[in-house]
Amino acid sequence: MRLDRSRSSQNVEDRRSAGPRIGRGKIGLGTVVLALIAMYFGIDPNMVLNLAEGPVTQPPAQSVPANDAQGQYIAKVLGETEDVWRDIFRQQTNGQYRDPVLVLYRGATPTACGTGQSAMGPFYCPGDEKLYIDLGFFDEMERGMGVKGDFAPAYVIAHEVGHHVQNQLGAMRAVEQARRSGSQTRANQASVRLELQADCYAGIWAHHADAQRQILEPGDIQEAMAAAQAVGDDTLQKQAQGYVVPDSFTHGSARQRMAWFQEGYRSGQLRSCDTFTLADPR
Repeated sequence: MRLDRSRSSQNVEDRRSAGPRIGRGKIGLGTVVLALIAMYFGIDPNMVLNLAEGPVTQPPAQSVPANDAQGQYIAKVLGETEDVWRDIFRQQTNGQYRDPVLVLYRGATPTACGTGQSAMGPFYCPGDEKLYIDLGFFDEMERGMGVKGDFAPAYVIAHEVGHHVQNQLGAMRAVEQARRSGSQTRANQASVRLELQADCYAGIWAHHADAQRQILEPGDIQEAMAAAQAVGDDTLQKQAQGYVVPDSFTHGSARQRMAWFQEGYRSGQLRSCDTFTLADPR
């Protein structure tokens, strides 16, 4: 992935140096799925994780150190998403894109959606319009999931930014309405469509970022596919419990996630990512 033409975003909050710490055992993939469901529905993930160790106070935000290569990489990827989505909103929605803030933290940190914790993996909180990432997740992707390459983390960031896009365009309301219906099946189905749309939006970002600044190198899209496959519900369930329960999916199968990313990358158009009404790409 080439970022030599990319600017660094100024919307990165670095809470790592002064952030609260909690036990950081191996990330349980099944727990990641459950905790993310809680976060998307506005439930404090501690109810799922049962990891709270007293109140968590917000540390002062700092800039990413200039000598922090990983932090600077993330700032450039976020800058790429800002430039691309500003253009897309202007050209395809006649609207104005609001940049999100990306928070780097360790262990645990307060959010408008409850206490964020490292075991949850990266997540987006619509309450404060911030993305939260404990960088240990990317190490886990490489060591525990076998996902390698520098474009895989970019896919993850672009997916979470996709949730921010959904928040602005109103798609998250569909999941909230399904949750209020009282049907767990409907809630799960709506959550799947939301996640697949965020994957499609990540593909849209890759399409336009490469067209504008030629960021992609050979193998980058394959790295995104490997990441999408690794976080598919069927992949996670097989690793966590040894079998798959499709009715419990909340993020989509590996095949679905890969297909929708590719659809966004192919088209570059928001209308192609209406996962709520369009059939899954083949």
